[in-house]
Amino acid sequence: MLHFNFNSTEPIYLQVANQLEEAIFTKAFLDGTQVPSTTEISKEFHINPATVLKGMNILVSDGLLEKRRGLGMFVTEGAYMKLLERRKESFYQDYIVKMIQEAKKLGMNEDDLIELVKRGVD
Repeated sequence: MLHFNFNSTEPIYLQVANQLEEAIFTKAFLDGTQVPSTTEISKEFHINPATVLKGMNILVSDGLLEKRRGLGMFVTEGAYMKLLERRKESFYQDYIVKMIQEAKKLGMNEDDLIELVKRGVD
């Protein structure tokens, strides 16, 4: 499930955060379930435990993981929906806004744009 590219320019701690976030989004880890411990991840992938913890703490700060003293890290309730909404907003900003701007440059109206979207979906 988790895999890391040690030759990447992306820091390992960010890869940890991104991999766990993706696992939550794809429902590999459901709301309320425990994720692998920093020790488990560090041993399996030969990563410094502090590096793993740094990545996990990003998700704690984002409200996607919570620490339970003596038990480990757990996916917060509502984490999936939070990610879904975040990704929808990102999709809107990254694609829809740009598409509308380009459509306006082409002199297209709302109906033209809707027709193109329908054509793409069919």
